[in-house]
Amino acid sequence: MEKFRKMLVPVDFSTNSCKILAQAASLAKRFQAELSVVFVVQSFDDYSGFFVPHEPIAQFEEEMIRNAEEKMKSFVDECLAPGTPVQSRILTGDVAESIVEHANQTGVDLIVIGTHGYRGLERVLFGSVAEKVIKRAECPVISINPYRQVPHHPGE
Repeated sequence: MEKFRKMLVPVDFSTNSCKILAQAASLAKRFQAELSVVFVVQSFDDYSGFFVPHEPIAQFEEEMIRNAEEKMKSFVDECLAPGTPVQSRILTGDVAESIVEHANQTGVDLIVIGTHGYRGLERVLFGSVAEKVIKRAECPVISINPYRQVPHHPGE
């Protein structure tokens, strides 16, 4: 069985992300692995010049990053038991690409990501960050559907 030393959990600050993070923390504890959490602020570079000048877009991104940094601390505190060792980081760019690049650059052994369970037209419209990460990541990826009940195993 492979030894996981560094685990990465991308979050979107939703209730479902909180469930995924808690499950990943349990897994990290079991493997005695470092746990890192990332949130990606979607870059608006592609839109500069379309609707508004580049300057307001850059200011908007900076504000989103500051808000995400503040939210990350409260999110981690809310989702994890006190004293759980965790590192957090705010990234910017394309969500799936940023997750994969960060994992590669920091030597992540395992990515734990949630699926939103979109089906049919919703999936076509919204795409699937999890699916893109699974296809592009160089390390193993565990995807967890937060809507499914995870069976409790005696002795845990």
